[in-house]
Formats: sequence, C-alpha cells, structure tokens
Amino acid sequence: MSDTQNTNVTNDAPADINHQAKSATFGAEEPLTLDSGVVLSPFTIGYNTYGTLNADKSNVILVCHALTGDQHAASPNPASKKAGWWAALIGPGKTIDTNRFFVICTNVIGGCHGSTGPQDENPETGKPYGMSFPVITIADMVRAQTKLIDRLGIESLFCVIGGSMGGMQALQWAVDYPERVFSAIPLATAPRHSAQNIAFHEVGRQAVMADPEWRDGDYYAHGTGPDKGLAVARMAAHITYLSEAALFRKFDRNLQDSENLSYGFGADFQIESYLRYQGSSFVDRFDANSYLYITRATDYFDLARDHDDVLAKAFMNVKTRFCIVSFTSDWHYPTAYSKEIVKALNAAAGNVSFVEVETDKGHDAFFLDEPEMIATLTGFLSSAAQQRGLMS
Repeated sequence: MSDTQNTNVTNDAPADINHQAKSATFGAEEPLTLDSGVVLSPFTIGYNTYGTLNADKSNVILVCHALTGDQHAASPNPASKKAGWWAALIGPGKTIDTNRFFVICTNVIGGCHGSTGPQDENPETGKPYGMSFPVITIADMVRAQTKLIDRLGIESLFCVIGGSMGGMQALQWAVDYPERVFSAIPLATAPRHSAQNIAFHEVGRQAVMADPEWRDGDYYAHGTGPDKGLAVARMAAHITYLSEAALFRKFDRNLQDSENLSYGFGADFQIESYLRYQGSSFVDRFDANSYLYITRATDYFDLARDHDDVLAKAFMNVKTRFCIVSFTSDWHYPTAYSKEIVKALNAAAGNVSFVEVETDKGHDAFFLDEPEMIATLTGFLSSAAQQRGLMS
C-alpha cells in the first residue's frame, strides 16, 4: 500500500523548514515479524520529513526519538502546539542542516503518536489491542523503520542519530543493517539496560497497573485511564533525567507558595510542584499502555545477547562511522556505558570517535543547547558528509 498523508502541519512549522507529516500503512503483504515470534499486520508508522531528498537518495538522516518522544523532532506537535523536541538542532543552517540533508523521524512501533500501538484497533476483535498488543523490542522498532525506508526507496542512510532510547535504535541499526548505515551518532545511551534502570521502569509500570482505572489495560472504552498511576510513573522517571546539581540549581529547598511550612502533604517545595506538573502534563500526551510497552522494550535491550554476550562481536564487520557522545552528569546512562561501546568498537577494529560533554544538566542534556555537543555533532557530520561525497 502507498503512503497516506494524514494531518499536514506544514503551516504550523517554522517558515524556513520544508516539512511533511505523513503516515505509511503496511498491509498483509508486508507483515512485521517481531522478536517474540508474533506477526503484526497491518501496522502503521507515523513520520515526519524535513528538507529535500537528493537525486541518488544519499543524504538521508534518520532521527530516532527517546522513550516518550514522537516524530515531531523539528516542527510543532499538532496536538500540543509545542516546538519540536530537537528544533534547536534541525533546520536550515543548523547542526542537522536541512539545506543539505533529508531528515526522517518516525514514531516507534508501540507508540501513541501515529504508529500502531496498544491504543489502536486489533483487526481480529475490532477493539483496541490493550494488553493483547505483542511485546516489542528495540530491534522490532528498527525492523519497522526499515519497512518505511524501503517504501521510500532509500537503500542506505547517511546517518542514524538519537539520544537515550534513540541511541539504542542507532546502535541496533548499525549492528543489524551495517551495509545500510554510513554513520551513527548514539548520544547518552547504553549497550544494555542496567538493573537500576530496569528497577526504575518497574516502579513506573507498577504505579500504572496499581491504578484502579487501568482495568488490566482495558480502559479505552470507559472514557478514563490510569492518570494518577501514569503521573507517578512519569515523576519517578523524570528524576532520573536530571542531575543533583541541576535540581539544586533550579530548586534547592525553596518553598513553592509560602515562606512557611504547611505541616501537611501539599506541594510545600518547588521541586514537588515541578514533579507534579511533569506528571499531570504527561498524561495529556501519552498512552499509559504504550508507556508499559516502550519501557519494556528498553529493559529488554542488550546488544551483546545475540552475540555470545560479547559486545565486540556485535560490531564485527560493521563499517559504520560512529560518534559516541556522553554527558558527565548523566547518571541514567553514565559515561561508563558509552566507554563500554567505544571499547567494544575498538576491539572490533571499528571506526569510532568519542566525546564526553562537560555539563551539570544530567541525562536530558542531549535535548538542550550544549555548545560542546553541537560543535561535536556539526564537525562529525561535516567530516562524514565529505567522506560520503555530499559536500558541494
């Protein structure tokens, strides 16, 4: 089946960016076989494109979003009207220069922003999948993306880039499809999920499932949802995205609305109010079941598992040019994880450069205007573009 253009939000996008919001549906003739053995069909991928595809389709950058992100990387989200989550980096003359590169950003399978997920209709029942949706992995997300890339007639990608879960996708792309990935930039990521990260995700999932409105995942027909549980899950997760220094700088022990303690359980402190806001605003934009599925996908991520538990073996014969970036204050995916990737690539005679960015902004630093990160990405992309023959 051909691409079907859904909501076109070009008018909401910055005037200087060539933007298209689309979706692609894959029918019975193009099923998606998941790692679990389940076949997902039909399925849809929501995606955005920015810039112009060149004649030989060699200037494509695939941008992969993080855990609760979406395909609106450089243009306003049509629902929230908020700016794209990487609008600072993507656009004409920016780090990911849409005058030179054709940028694709997809919503992952299992998501809730246009790609098939648990909130969508199960063709066998005519009702939302809910918890009957199959468990997915990072490799499944990448496998679905390859279907879209094939549909667009693109043989290879100039670069795959992403932070956090997006970095996992970039690594998976290079390992599973090395002949299709010229360069990769995994930021603030890891080769596997640690026990600590799995633990935080499990707390979040249990918060969702303990909410009576979750109804074993079958809340869609009731007009309600596990909003309280999902908000708590988001609050717990959000703490891991920040650093102690950033929390101290922003909030310290400052009181919210009074000079005196209330001696109650309201939001006395600014940090409490901030976390409650993060939780309540999250439930307006994200499906609770999708949160369960996507956190599970990251927990299952282990790049070495299918390679005798030796990470270097995963990178054998991978010719992709890597730029690995970590952040000094990121305790969610600390620099040690990035160094493990670099060490494995070196052991496999890989082509890799590594930069640790000095910042106190924690894991979420890759979303922000970090000069050292921007300089690193700009320089790497320019060098790779020269090697690819994309420089005019």
